[in-house]
Amino acid sequence: MTIRRLTYAFLAAALLAPHSAPATAAGSERPKLVVMLVVDQMRSDYIDDYGGTWTHGLRRLTADGARFRNAAYPYLNTVTCAGHATISTGAVPAVHGIILNQWWHREEQKELACTDDPASPTIAYGSGQPGGGHSAKRLRVPSFAQTLDRAQGDRAHIVTISLKPRSAIMLAGAAKADAVTWFDSTRFATSAAFSAGRVPFNDQFTRLRPVERDLGKTWERTLPAAAYKYKDDAEGEQPPKGWTRVFPHVLGTPGSAASGEFYGHWTSSPFSDEYLEGMAEAAVDALRLGQGTTTDYLAVSFSALDSVGHKFGPRSHEVQDLLARLDVTVGRLLDHLDGRVGRDKYVVALSADHGVAVIPEQLKREGQDAGRAVVADASARADAVVAAAFGPGKYVARVNYTNLYFMPGVFNRVTARRGLLETVMQAIGQVPGVFRVIDSRTLDPHAVASDPYVQAAALSEFPGRSGDLIVLPKMNWIWVPTAPGDPTTHGTSYPYDQRVPLLLMGTGVRPGRYEQSATPADIAPTLAKIAGVTLPGATGRALDEAILK
Repeated sequence: MTIRRLTYAFLAAALLAPHSAPATAAGSERPKLVVMLVVDQMRSDYIDDYGGTWTHGLRRLTADGARFRNAAYPYLNTVTCAGHATISTGAVPAVHGIILNQWWHREEQKELACTDDPASPTIAYGSGQPGGGHSAKRLRVPSFAQTLDRAQGDRAHIVTISLKPRSAIMLAGAAKADAVTWFDSTRFATSAAFSAGRVPFNDQFTRLRPVERDLGKTWERTLPAAAYKYKDDAEGEQPPKGWTRVFPHVLGTPGSAASGEFYGHWTSSPFSDEYLEGMAEAAVDALRLGQGTTTDYLAVSFSALDSVGHKFGPRSHEVQDLLARLDVTVGRLLDHLDGRVGRDKYVVALSADHGVAVIPEQLKREGQDAGRAVVADASARADAVVAAAFGPGKYVARVNYTNLYFMPGVFNRVTARRGLLETVMQAIGQVPGVFRVIDSRTLDPHAVASDPYVQAAALSEFPGRSGDLIVLPKMNWIWVPTAPGDPTTHGTSYPYDQRVPLLLMGTGVRPGRYEQSATPADIAPTLAKIAGVTLPGATGRALDEAILK
């Protein structure tokens, strides 16, 4: 068995064995505040490749904290909702149930987002009432925030903030939170699942600091030109409408009313990260987070990097500059916590929900095999094979990332006819860029598979939610609904998608560089042990080597 297979085998056995966090180690004080920071789409190698220019918060975390250099997600579906759920619960998708950002619901015959819940209406900060609703009802295990609050008699303050509902909600779970806040296209919002109305401090913050104040701002490079690697106009980049592939980038049209174009620019800029940080400071001050008798919880998911990375790619000057600015933004938050809570009275964890692939055109220029696998082609080929056996019709219901769903009853009919499933899988395998097709019935998250791709798929498999077939792209190939699709994306078990930062700093943490294998599923169990609570449902481990005894 290869080293990689041994690693996957170890992870599978460890991740599916229930773990609990014993009380805080003797001699260690419980933190007054637990801070969870998630940087959406941050690859682990960004620290080594771009971190030389950081001098503030990200530098402080990497220099003064504990860094697990070999942290990686062990599962296949490396996407936002699954990643935030894993960080929040300490479990993998096979346990917490959040397999994708959205998936096909067989009973309702439609696609639903991971947080969709009409019974929990959205509450807007500002005029009007947005439609729809959101909650964490599909999350199958308790979150760290929920566990922390219950352990203290529902007296802890819980605050989560992001641009995305799936990020803010999964970081809270089903906790009785003080504020769960996200950006709803043109304004911030929350949900009746967490609040009966607008949260006063958030309402005040959004009124005193409207997003539209950034209309007409210009995003310029903040570092000297020589500090950036690669080039500012690279193959395959597709900037948002109104921007070019090179700096500077203006948010909307100066002097005009805010429009959809402006809001798209704003969420793809470092100014949105700065806004979230300001909202976090407001929460610390209004609720006196970490300044009472309980251990409180603050989670911020910085979303701009994901939007920028999809459009410009991981080698872009935009990604590098956004990280340089995020370094300053995180530093501002840590400085605020030092002043309000106390430098030695809080613990902070930073990670990411997934990484991202290099834009295929850039790899092809270097002579590598890279490209785009088209979802519509895979669906059409499967339909054609089944139609040849059963007659004309629509047989594939949906393909979500790597998950292919058949229409009701079709999968049973296909598997009942000898050799037909194999023919379907072979046909899908002929789509350019497809690497493997896996029958989901063969996936068992509780078993140890010798094949690392099967093991990763199994850890993303949740009965009734996952697809009938799992279709894996080749390395450096990305799934797109139709050609050409976004410049790049994520969602595979390849290292560029799985490997993310895992940083810890503060109360109860032993600083250092750690080479042991780790996963973001270990974050919640580690924080639970430091905070002295037991985390049910977690499959990750407490990172004892980085916990002060």
